Amino acid sequence: MSNTTTLTGNLTKDPEIRYTRDGQAALTLGMAVNRRWQNRDSHEWEETTSFFDVVCWREMAENAAMSLTKGVRVVVTGRLEQRIWENEDGERRVKVEIVADEIGPSLRWATAEVSKVDRADVVGETAGLASNA
Repeated sequence: MSNTTTLTGNLTKDPEIRYTRDGQAALTLGMAVNRRWQNRDSHEWEETTSFFDVVCWREMAENAAMSLTKGVRVVVTGRLEQRIWENEDGERRVKVEIVADEIGPSLRWATAEVSKVDRADVVGETAGLASNA
């Protein structure tokens, strides 16, 4: 069984990046996906919007933080992941997120400029920071 989904929609807020204790980048994105259809009875157009949280990690998180802003139309491919926890009042909470495998700008109504990141430079900078610590 496969757990892969692809969504196209607009970012509802600027990406939020944070770092784990061991320095791993994690990014969260809010995404709105619109669906439009024509009502068979009234022949009028109807629309609904679904909201999703997207999470990405490591280099992709850093690249997305530098590249994406609120309102940008993106294409996200990833897996659905469910988190379950209890809040401070002991109530059970459930959340389904998309853990991204790929994120890119949608080129349907926009253009994009792609710049490849030289990972050797990034690794060298990280090593220099670790040796100075």
